[in-house]
Amino acid sequence: MMKKINFVTGNRNKLSEVQTILKDTVIVQGLAVDIPEIQGTIEEIAREKCRQAAERIDGPALTEDTALQFHALKGLPGPYIKWFLEALGPDGLSRMLESYEDKTAEAVCTFALSSGPGAEPVLFQGRTKGKIVSPRGPANFGWDPIFEYDGRTYAEMDKEDKNNVSHRYKALLKLKQWLPVETNS
Repeated sequence: MMKKINFVTGNRNKLSEVQTILKDTVIVQGLAVDIPEIQGTIEEIAREKCRQAAERIDGPALTEDTALQFHALKGLPGPYIKWFLEALGPDGLSRMLESYEDKTAEAVCTFALSSGPGAEPVLFQGRTKGKIVSPRGPANFGWDPIFEYDGRTYAEMDKEDKNNVSHRYKALLKLKQWLPVETNS
């Protein structure tokens, strides 16, 4: 029997990707709850976001936090990519690296899963190395048009191709492998 997970996100694109990747493992129910984000490392932010989500929904919670680390900028914008993207847009993000030779970057996705209020979240992290390019492809999902992996931006890939190589997929694969162990306990 499938287990149900409350994925706390207001982002329909993320919800769709998570539901697609986990469809054979669990039922993923999306809950749009606004959770304030603290400043800190990727892991600190992910844990606290999940703790707050479990408290707010008074039950088990799955949260996700994405970071985009530019190597030339020593990891920035990192976990603050949402705010950089909001302020600059994809084109502005790519132009941040104009004066640098190093255009390499790493996309990082961290899922945190809590069994409920007061429970310590478990983290599942995936990373994909790529490079930052001028926007290519549809601009309908965050910074996908500027993150190039293996010659194509995420925006240029169809959903299936992206879901087989993305940072989110890699993190969810770890979650997927962990879930059967947890459900049998």
